[in-house]
Amino acid sequence: MTRLERCVLVVVAAGGALGSAARYGLALAWPAPPASFPWATLLTNLTGCVLIGALMQAIAVRTAPHRLLRPFLGTGVLGGFTTFSTYAVETRALLAAGRPALAAGYVLGTLAGALVAVRLGMLVVRRLRLEPAGGGA
Repeated sequence: MTRLERCVLVVVAAGGALGSAARYGLALAWPAPPASFPWATLLTNLTGCVLIGALMQAIAVRTAPHRLLRPFLGTGVLGGFTTFSTYAVETRALLAAGRPALAAGYVLGTLAGALVAVRLGMLVVRRLRLEPAGGGA
């Protein structure tokens, strides 16, 4: 393993710890009763998608981003924050509780919302970069 690969591993692990802790805190603050809609997970995943869209757009237009920025924030923090596995388990729980319509809405709403959220994050960064220094009215 090269020195750079070791550095990437360390920043991904550190970022993942931060993102996972933030997700866990949100789940504790907004618990979902059994067979109810998992709002905390949906909010977590959509927020993560907005942020990953913004991050990728910001990095794409930056001339020389630090080489550890994307692994730390993208793979680490946002990868740890978002959760596909909890989304899948919660969908299965809704199905097991006899709530197929809610499960389908959760699946489709999350997928559509994620795509829109990534695009929104990208557009916000583009918009902010187009405004003159000092902001606009």
